[in-house]
Amino acid sequence: MKLSAKTYRDLLITYLKPQWVRVLWLCLLLASSISIALINPQIVRTFIDSASAKGTLWGLLFIALIFLLLSIARQIITVIEAYVAANVSLTATNALRADLMLHCLQLDATFHTTHSPGELIERIDGDVSSLSTFFSRLVIALFGNICLLIGVLVLLFLVDWRVGGVLSVFTVLAFLLVNRLRGLATPYWEAERQASADLFGFLEERLSGTEDVRSSGATQYMLQGLSVHSRNRLRKLRKAMGVNFSTWGTITLVNALGMAIALVMGSYFYWAGTMSSGTVLLLFLYTTTLTTPIEQIVNQLRELQQSAGSIERVVTLLNTKLTIVDGQGATPLAPGALEVAFEDVSFHYNEDVPVLEHIQLQLAPGSIMGLLGRTGSGKSTLTRLLERLYDPTAGVVRLNGTDIRMLTLDDLHEHIGMVTQDVHILHTTIRNNLTLFDACITDAQILEALDLLGLEPWYRSQADGLDTVLAPGGSGLSAGEAQLIAFARVFLRDPGLVILDEASSRLDPATERLLEHAIDRLLEGRTGIIIAHRLATVQRADTIMILEHGKCAEYGSRQDLAHDATSRFAQLLRIGLEEVLA
Repeated sequence: MKLSAKTYRDLLITYLKPQWVRVLWLCLLLASSISIALINPQIVRTFIDSASAKGTLWGLLFIALIFLLLSIARQIITVIEAYVAANVSLTATNALRADLMLHCLQLDATFHTTHSPGELIERIDGDVSSLSTFFSRLVIALFGNICLLIGVLVLLFLVDWRVGGVLSVFTVLAFLLVNRLRGLATPYWEAERQASADLFGFLEERLSGTEDVRSSGATQYMLQGLSVHSRNRLRKLRKAMGVNFSTWGTITLVNALGMAIALVMGSYFYWAGTMSSGTVLLLFLYTTTLTTPIEQIVNQLRELQQSAGSIERVVTLLNTKLTIVDGQGATPLAPGALEVAFEDVSFHYNEDVPVLEHIQLQLAPGSIMGLLGRTGSGKSTLTRLLERLYDPTAGVVRLNGTDIRMLTLDDLHEHIGMVTQDVHILHTTIRNNLTLFDACITDAQILEALDLLGLEPWYRSQADGLDTVLAPGGSGLSAGEAQLIAFARVFLRDPGLVILDEASSRLDPATERLLEHAIDRLLEGRTGIIIAHRLATVQRADTIMILEHGKCAEYGSRQDLAHDATSRFAQLLRIGLEEVLA
């Protein structure tokens, strides 16, 4: 995909407009630097001509002092310009990272099943980092070098119209060549960035499963895969850099030709007596200054080519359309237990593979439903429809009588709490792990929740209390402690609907009893849906639904089904849930 000028412009306006004052300062500093670059050769000519004409020593010293002060001023301006540019760059790239992160979080689960976390990390961090120069000074410096180029040509015309004309033709030809070379490297840099994303995705997937890799003896296989991805990235990088170097080498030869033309013309006019030695030096310095912006423009276009691959990937990600969008017009859900209804709900990832078919259920506020079924029967998909990680293919899901597609996502997620088998523990304090950085939740509320859920003894054993930093991934925590932390998170949010994917089958009896107590406190006064694997959990349910191949095989009151010897639920109780549903 070839990026249009509008794409670049829109990206710059979006992330530079909020800091227009800094950008204005950057432009002023650049203009000052260009002015000094144009003035200094004039000062050198004056110095040489004055010395040739046997000017006074004090006059020469004064000219030299002015040259020295302007040179120092230019260096100071360069330092300040670099500082301001770094601020502009960091502010813009951080804002872009935040927008990309938020956009990824809003995309539905289908997107995340086709894009690995490593690939998304590379896009959000790697690609955005490569745009640092693009945001900080690339476009401004490119414009500045064009202004410098025009300024040099105007001054050369003032020196001698013949010199100005010849070097103007040279400049036009050089730019035509640059324009021919522009864009050659973009597809190569795009391929290199994709290879880099593939490498990061491979590393993330393998490192997250280190224990499985070691236990299965697949270390050598992993290293071979790493070697394949690394060599692929190296090949792509070599190709991209090769195209860039060929561009740079060609333009360097053109610049050398321009300097040779200037020297020949200056020598001719000097021996013809139409130019002073100072003017010849001025001509040489301006030609050197002329070739410098051409070379820098080439480098900046090369950087723009490198950025183009990252810009294309970033823009593609930002343009990925949200399939799950906020509803409009519905009244926000009231606090308290929610009524849940599925009205002839069907869902499939593609037309040939139905996951759920014609699901009907009705949960009164405060009631609890046990959801049973073998692996792959659609239990998790049903709960994901409630959270709007997906939208149903057909039918309606309602909360308190309202189609959840009419609700805002914030309102929906505020009233639904979910605890899965895999609890994600953040590498931060206990407080942040429990509140998920919600400053509105007080320490008193946290301690009350820990006490109600039976976590107070564990909390008291932590050296720094709520300020204790938990290890990445929850290492050091038992499975039961991690589950209880997840319960506390949900408890602090006080949702009206709680969804539990029970993991107590992996716990020891003592921890299991503690977890059962926590479940009772968590479900108290709330509607609950429990993906059940153990008999103790099923006994607290008011209704039971059994899924089989995405269809409702049985649905009804737990007591009625338990007393009906012909029901599937009664058969499960006789055989044992653990054996059948494992």
